[in-house]
Amino acid sequence: MSHLYVFLTLKARLVYQSRKRGTLETDLLLSTFAGENLDSMSVEEMREFDRLMDEPDWDIYYWATGKREPPARWASSTLIPKLRKHTANEGKTVRRMPELS
Repeated sequence: MSHLYVFLTLKARLVYQSRKRGTLETDLLLSTFAGENLDSMSVEEMREFDRLMDEPDWDIYYWATGKREPPARWASSTLIPKLRKHTANEGKTVRRMPELS
């Protein structure tokens, strides 16, 4: 299977999964994060994002907002700090769910 096929298939699945979490707050954070970052992620980073989406919605939300520290299994993650920076929304961007294309 080609690297490009794996990348495109994984990306499409992550875009969809990031929008259909179950809680609006987590849907919005993950879908906008995916929309802004997936194109620049490596396949390994995408797989880490995929593993993150196996976690419960509210855990992800609290880790992203800094209300709780992620467990040790996420201690070496490069994704959590990026998600926290995205969540901080320092540019005060009005965010909405990205369109599915």
